[in-house]
Amino acid sequence: MGAPGPPAGLAVETLVSNAGTLDEVAVVATEAFVDDPFFCFLSPNVRLRRRGLAIYWRGAVAALGERGLVLGVRRDDGRLVGVAAFVRPGCYPLPARSQVRQAGSAFRALVARPAAIVAGSRYLLAIDKVHPHEPLWYLEMLVVEPSAQRGGVGAALQDHVYEMADAEQVPSYLETQKEDNLVYYRRFGYETVEQLHPVKNGPPLWTMRREPKGR
Repeated sequence: MGAPGPPAGLAVETLVSNAGTLDEVAVVATEAFVDDPFFCFLSPNVRLRRRGLAIYWRGAVAALGERGLVLGVRRDDGRLVGVAAFVRPGCYPLPARSQVRQAGSAFRALVARPAAIVAGSRYLLAIDKVHPHEPLWYLEMLVVEPSAQRGGVGAALQDHVYEMADAEQVPSYLETQKEDNLVYYRRFGYETVEQLHPVKNGPPLWTMRREPKGR
């Protein structure tokens, strides 16, 4: 069965990376990830976890610049409820300045828990080590506010890019830290590449790849 189409009444837009929009992105990402097992492992205290998620994702999305494509879905009242952040084909890894900016965000997000900085760094290094070197669409983040989940928002955000990927015959790639997401992403044509265990007793990560339709 294929992925569902865009939900009625919700349109995908390209988000402008200004202070107000980045604040909105941080709110959606925080609500989407606050109960995620991976982020609970890094930051068990919910108050610190919320703070860290907002800091990290705001900085990570801002660092993409023109090398990224950040898409959003809003409700009719203008409230942002879903965000997808892609790195454009041929733009990974990001320039050194952008990488430093992202690393700085990660440090500030976890500074209250030094052990998490070490663990988080191991995850990031493992992700970078296995990342393909060929041009592809890299889905760095997909978040949907909990109240809007299972309503087709995530599908609408992804399909916007996969149409281009298929037309250009370019693969797509992602990592996920939730095993339940493997089935979800398979609906969009992804297949699991490998399972990573960067930290002993820490949750695993899975890498996934989508070949363009028609190849």
